[in-house]
Amino acid sequence: MTTETSLPARRRRLFRSPWVHAILALLLVALVQGFFVKIYQVPSGSMEQTLNIGDRVVVNRLAPEPQRGDVVIFRQPASWGPAPERGVLRSAVGWFGELTGIGPSNTEYLVKRVIGLPGDTVECCDASGRLKVNGDAIDEPYVFQDFAFDAGTLDCSTAVASPRCFATIRLGQDQYLVLGDHRSQSADSLAACRGLAAAEECVRTVRREDITGRVEWFLFPFDKWSRNGSLSSSSSR
Repeated sequence: MTTETSLPARRRRLFRSPWVHAILALLLVALVQGFFVKIYQVPSGSMEQTLNIGDRVVVNRLAPEPQRGDVVIFRQPASWGPAPERGVLRSAVGWFGELTGIGPSNTEYLVKRVIGLPGDTVECCDASGRLKVNGDAIDEPYVFQDFAFDAGTLDCSTAVASPRCFATIRLGQDQYLVLGDHRSQSADSLAACRGLAAAEECVRTVRREDITGRVEWFLFPFDKWSRNGSLSSSSSR
């Protein structure tokens, strides 16, 4: 009788333990961040003024297929360059982040805006310097500090071409072209393609499996909460 009554008592004491509560909370957060939403801290100014260094945003991992104009988080493909070297302590912290979805991870993540979808043709530019996708110029009100372009003086046909120009790109199956909103300060799909003499293989694309999800909401700073919904631009689709 004593054994039967002490077992439930021990279970009650176990589930009242703050250590058990902490572990359960970690598991819950890891589950949510691993399958539903993830909090991401913006590490660079490549997406200014839409996203600034230190902004914290919520990524929807259940978002449907990426669309033109979506701001997405993705794993840095190996073709984009080597991952930074990390010390033992940082690697341990990153391991915890990989396991739980809390804090930094050892995977290098980037944030950019989707401009080209699989099968699209992307080129520059129309007479106003706008990008063209499948022959149509797209409006990009979110672009900040683009490369210089002046029709007739500094464009894609002048002796000295605008750095905005690049050779026509035709995207293959499962290839997404992504650019930063701070166009002249972004290490993105076209970073090595600026200039008409760039090599054909200069473009760096992203695969669907590398895309973690779509940036949906601001978490911090608080004064950006009212901008919910403005990260993706339907005008560019």
